Amino acid sequence: MSTAKDLFIIAMDPGPERSVGQGDLSLALAGAELIDLVGTGAVTVDGDRIVPGGPPAADDRLLDEAAGRLTRQSPYERIEDWLWRRGEDLSSAYRAALEEDGELTRKRSGLSPFGRERVEAVDTPARRRAVDRRESGEPVLAALASAVGIDDGRPDGDPGLDDEAVTTVVAAVHDAVMELEAVRQRRTIENAAFANVWRGP
Repeated sequence: MSTAKDLFIIAMDPGPERSVGQGDLSLALAGAELIDLVGTGAVTVDGDRIVPGGPPAADDRLLDEAAGRLTRQSPYERIEDWLWRRGEDLSSAYRAALEEDGELTRKRSGLSPFGRERVEAVDTPARRRAVDRRESGEPVLAALASAVGIDDGRPDGDPGLDDEAVTTVVAAVHDAVMELEAVRQRRTIENAAFANVWRGP
């Protein structure tokens, strides 16, 4: 199971007090993929650039797809640009893949058969591994979860990452999520201002 799939599963878990935004999650999933690619030797991080290496040594369709989308010409792609490019609607891709693998199931909320549909993680060995990784405070997963608002009440601070490349990617994920939130707030203010103009004095 990849870090990205583990992250998606814990984001679907009913534990978090607030739901995770799909845009935030997509950015963090792109970061998780990059961290796994670093771990397999498929890429290295040089400053803020992603330098491709060999093919990923992982049996994972989405990771293979991520590796195939790497920019392989110098000066190579910046981590931040990768997060936005690869992250576009990535949470939907993971949802579809995990549903196909039987890791997620659709349920209707409420008593009505026409109630709102929601997705839940199925109690599988993969889900239990993801939850164990989260509950043990594994630093990489904890840092990525924190970026999307899943912090389990743990204090902020050094997540205990001991790899410079991983630390760089996690920092870029945090920055991208904050940038996305700033865009949301700006749109909210602009929409409110537009509505006020139409309402008039």
